[in-house]
Amino acid sequence: MENLGALLLLLTCVSRFPLTEGFPKFVCNNGRCVPVNQRCDGVDHCGDGSDEISCLNCTSGSFHCVAASHCVSARSICDGKLDCSDGADEQLDACASLSKPQTCTRSEFRCANGHCVPNSWRCDHSPDCEDRSDEENCDQNECEIDNGGCSHMCIDLPFGFMCDCPSGMRLVTDTHCEDVDHCLDLDVCDQICGSFDGSPACECQDGYELTAGTGQCKATGAVGHVVVSTHEGVKWMDLSGSEQGNITYKRVSQGPVTALNANNTLYWTSPENDVIYRMSLDASDHRPAVLLKASIGVRGLAVDWIHELLYWVSTSTHALHVASLNDSKQRQLVSGLSRPTAVAVQPLLGYLFWAESGASPRIERVSLDGTSRISLINSSIRSPVAISIDLPRGLLYWADSGLRTISRVAFDGQHRKMVVESNGYLDQPFGLAVFESRVYWSDQFTKSICSADKHNGNMLQVSQRLGAVSPAGLVILQPLLQPAVIISLLLVGVVLWWQRSEFGAPRSLSLLGDVTLKESQDPLLLSKLPVVHEHKGGTQNGST
Repeated sequence: MENLGALLLLLTCVSRFPLTEGFPKFVCNNGRCVPVNQRCDGVDHCGDGSDEISCLNCTSGSFHCVAASHCVSARSICDGKLDCSDGADEQLDACASLSKPQTCTRSEFRCANGHCVPNSWRCDHSPDCEDRSDEENCDQNECEIDNGGCSHMCIDLPFGFMCDCPSGMRLVTDTHCEDVDHCLDLDVCDQICGSFDGSPACECQDGYELTAGTGQCKATGAVGHVVVSTHEGVKWMDLSGSEQGNITYKRVSQGPVTALNANNTLYWTSPENDVIYRMSLDASDHRPAVLLKASIGVRGLAVDWIHELLYWVSTSTHALHVASLNDSKQRQLVSGLSRPTAVAVQPLLGYLFWAESGASPRIERVSLDGTSRISLINSSIRSPVAISIDLPRGLLYWADSGLRTISRVAFDGQHRKMVVESNGYLDQPFGLAVFESRVYWSDQFTKSICSADKHNGNMLQVSQRLGAVSPAGLVILQPLLQPAVIISLLLVGVVLWWQRSEFGAPRSLSLLGDVTLKESQDPLLLSKLPVVHEHKGGTQNGST
């Protein structure tokens, strides 16, 4: 009798739907007939759900409830309701990510459902949040809450608000203001930039001469050399790469390298080694000596040539360390770092910089004693592996192996600019240095030493291809890169004049007060450090 009933239902469906309307049909349990192509598509066409039961495969746009052999619409997935008998439609990995509220930036509005939209879309008479919460309470003054997220001025509008900046500053994101610096905007001067009838007038520091018709400053006197660490030893080459040679022949794991120009001494190590070596280039045998025992995982080295200190970062200790170049004293200066990769020092201003990659990549700055910690870069950065200082202009450069770029920023975190984009020679950068008008780097993937214009990345030059030798740490030997104390004070004065000139807006940098370390600021508590005293006739060296 059941088979007979089913046959009668099928005949009824055939009689109701001519062949021209698309036979065959599916007979629902309630007696209705639906086209077979609507079977197992996640939509209840029968009204009793029987067309979505005992489904082995679901059509596109629907989800298969395996336990019940049932199909539900894709719109039912992660909607907070259990449509599958076992709740499978609400247990997907995608549901977990959708249920987690997003972290909105200061330039974004947080919808009631946790999603983020730009602040400028708030109260614009067009709902952008799925729950329309961006168009609710539009008569309130958003500036009363956290200044609207604005760094300086918040202006309440009839619908929404906007951020604004004081005179002499500009809005670089929806919410953040920075000083206007015409010199860095035009970016044509290698070193000193002043104004002359509204146009930049470029000048050079002592020891450099200005190239006619350009803003380039070329060093006079001693010729600069690039020193690079490789697994076959430490090598040197001139800036063009036309001449090269070996400094050491000992096969070691390549790593970071730095130098003290005053006594022509190199310092280097490798991440697999816990020893930092030193070697005088004035010695006839060029024999390395052990400076100190540190820790494995050293990723960056930097020399403070004013106070004769060595700084390094280590991935094994997750810390930034400091040691004296003249004895064995050493200590941790900054601890709790995630994955530190590089370090640089500007002792004239009392600044110490380091980079971190990992889950929270960033570049930070502290004073030489480890205090006054601030973050300079924490967004649009992936894997910073090397940093270097452009001393005359007060800029920090970094190479990002994740983004395959080289960028720069001022010491206060302003005036960020990407200088070199991926060009086939930035796949695996390791070392970085800035000198004259160019930025130099080593690339382990192409096994080459490269350089480009430090302003815009133009004029790429592959100075040296090392064949099977992979380069690592890189440093440039030239006395002007580490000026003596008296010359350094003149340099600081020039930087101050530049930043306070009518053409360039001032920057919030403390300079002369940080030239020397007070005893309370000394990271090693060294005594009898040279102190600079001011008197009416100028500056002179003394001691405390």
